Amino acid sequence: MFEDIKISVIIPIYNVEVYIARCAETLMKQTLKEGIEYIFVNDATKDNSIAVLQSVLEKYPLRKGQIKIVSHKYNQGLPAARNTGLALAKGKYIYHCDSDDYVEYDALECLYKVAVKNNADIVWCDYSELYPNAERNKKQPSFDSSMEAVKGMLTGKMEYNVWNKLVKHDLYIKNNIEFPKGYPMGEDLTMIMLFVNSQKVVHVPIVLYHYDRTNQNAMTYSMSEEKQNVLTHNVAMVESYLCRKYGNSLMLEIATLKLNLKWPFLISTDKIEVYKRWNKWFPEANEYITRQSVSGRIKVLELCASKKQYWIIWLHYWLVVRLYYKVFGK
Repeated sequence: MFEDIKISVIIPIYNVEVYIARCAETLMKQTLKEGIEYIFVNDATKDNSIAVLQSVLEKYPLRKGQIKIVSHKYNQGLPAARNTGLALAKGKYIYHCDSDDYVEYDALECLYKVAVKNNADIVWCDYSELYPNAERNKKQPSFDSSMEAVKGMLTGKMEYNVWNKLVKHDLYIKNNIEFPKGYPMGEDLTMIMLFVNSQKVVHVPIVLYHYDRTNQNAMTYSMSEEKQNVLTHNVAMVESYLCRKYGNSLMLEIATLKLNLKWPFLISTDKIEVYKRWNKWFPEANEYITRQSVSGRIKVLELCASKKQYWIIWLHYWLVVRLYYKVFGK
């Protein structure tokens, strides 16, 4: 079914002319030479991303037969771009690489070898976060089962990002899983559904992916209500999927996901109206505040917010978030 292609690499492109050359270079220099295809999806980019990309690709004539560039007539968003790539993919495994990030030269070979050796459905690696003046390695946990990994992603112990994971193509096809077109905020929650349907999962404790945070908008109190509504849709999508599979057995973990998503509202501003937004967002999760596996400080602040004691949140912001961290740099 998948011919002789080992991995299909899907790279969405939209307004990344500053970053795409670095990304493409690391993909073209992969140590995995055969059995790979690169699907670049131009989501109607408004800048010179495609021209920059083509100038890089011209330097690698031996990769020419492995490369596809497809274009949307109009901008459809990241989930749709991923889905376009999936529809064209012929590889046994799927790998998503965001075009403003980059990978180690041996990333795909390393992930693929581990997947084949263990007959794994999903393999994930560690990654680093790039800031203007720093790079921080983000070690990911290992789990003995896919269910433990699902719980880990719901509770924040493990990231559900798509770009540090190699996923067997069959998981998408046999379970009719795709990304939520039109709902880009939190679209990578889709990864949880893939793990639900996996049998064997393996962690590679090596940094193979570099996530560029300099081109991201932080999910803080500045999140628009429109983006919040989109994220709410995607959380509901995953919650519904999990409840159909497992009934109410994961309600604590789902509540923890919701509390984690709205936590930034309590530590990013001194605006009372933002604290009120926290209270209105996923209010059903508040009854699980004391049952989470988080620090006492987080529990206290969330309890205060749930009881509308917003002055305590305001005081914490100025005495801890602003003053303490400014003085001690922690």
